[in-house]
Amino acid sequence: MIKRVLIANRGEIALRILRACRQLGLEAVVAYSEADADSRAVLVADEAVCIGPADAKQSYLSAPAIISAALATGCDAIHPGYGFLSENAAFAEAVAAHKLTFIGPSAPILEKFHSKAATRALLAKHGLPTIPGSDGVVADEAAALDAAKKIGYPVILKASAGGGGRGMRVAQDAAELTKNFSICAQEAQAAFGDGSIYLEKYLSATHHVEVQIAVDSEGTALHFGERDCSLQRRHQKLVEESPSTALTPRVREDFLARAAKAIGAAGYRNVGTLEFLVGPDGKPYFIEINCRIQVEHPVTEMVTGVDLVALQIRLAAGELMPMTQAEVERRGHAIEFRLTAEDPAHEFRPQAGEITTFRSPSGPWVRFDSHLYAGYEVPPYYDSLLAKLIVWGNTREEAIARSRAALLEVEIGGVATTRDFFLGLLETPSFLKGTATTSMVDTIGTADILAAAPKART
Repeated sequence: MIKRVLIANRGEIALRILRACRQLGLEAVVAYSEADADSRAVLVADEAVCIGPADAKQSYLSAPAIISAALATGCDAIHPGYGFLSENAAFAEAVAAHKLTFIGPSAPILEKFHSKAATRALLAKHGLPTIPGSDGVVADEAAALDAAKKIGYPVILKASAGGGGRGMRVAQDAAELTKNFSICAQEAQAAFGDGSIYLEKYLSATHHVEVQIAVDSEGTALHFGERDCSLQRRHQKLVEESPSTALTPRVREDFLARAAKAIGAAGYRNVGTLEFLVGPDGKPYFIEINCRIQVEHPVTEMVTGVDLVALQIRLAAGELMPMTQAEVERRGHAIEFRLTAEDPAHEFRPQAGEITTFRSPSGPWVRFDSHLYAGYEVPPYYDSLLAKLIVWGNTREEAIARSRAALLEVEIGGVATTRDFFLGLLETPSFLKGTATTSMVDTIGTADILAAAPKART
């Protein structure tokens, strides 16, 4: 039984977990670095404990510091949020060794699904179609060239232990593969401590669609619909929405049911996300799994009414699934915009500094997940995410109209943000028609998207 949770993360997700804990009647302790001493999560937590300096390796990525903090503050569980140590099997194992509950998949499950290449093969055996690719990881450049010849160019090199767009490079021919192989492997090693690479056939102008799933300890697996994450820049997600415009109703229901069935049969437990690419044939092809709560989970919460973070905690505590698939109702349309401290007018250059003014949007059907406040100092050490605007409507058109109004209300002064970029995006024909693919932003160009934004006072 979980009574007191250490939140081993920062920013908006730390606040999100804190709220879920309070809803469940659990005490929450926020672990923070010296750079986050004045963060909103720290200010409103039941208790807060410093776990190290600004350098994430000595704080949010330090398993000894986090576990020591949990033990010192009387916690019996640790929630890792997303990023940092959320999918680290060694960390999950260490947490369990200290008689603490890891809120997420167990260490053996994280290890089982650690390799993207192995996971592709495993879920293919359980009935999920996959994009043609290498037979597991490639040992070296020569093996990659041989695999690419069989697959056919263009191919995409992917970090087997990767995520967030890191350790990924497209090769149009053998020369480009040779050039990118070592770069990709080095990026993967630096980001994930694992330089293993595998190859897939590269599909341009695809839709990126993911399925939210949850599985209890007895293997009961449910899906909570899909999210479309096609709007990306350099493999980084910008906007997510549900449902996806890329799927017909018949394809949607069949593929959602198959996804839940496959992941349950493969032995996964707790909350996770299966990611797919939808090719020109309109069919989804599995590419990877994320063994954690996703940044974009609020999109699903808005259309289902299910608190996914609370569900994640309950499943980690050993509870069985509190609902059936028939009880998961999906209503309307939701869109999420990732507002980041980046300057779109200058190649999305990262920003840091004091938030001089702050105004969040409000009103019916508008959700704004953020850790900001006027006077807050955005540190230069971490991810640039400042806030997530999530808007719901009965229809996609209604959600877009409400999104436009909500974005115009947002005021974040002191640092450049992506707000105006999103206002421009809402005016682009391909987005409005629901035909935007993963290549849309690069095809149109940031300058033209910004030029389409309506003028606002802020």
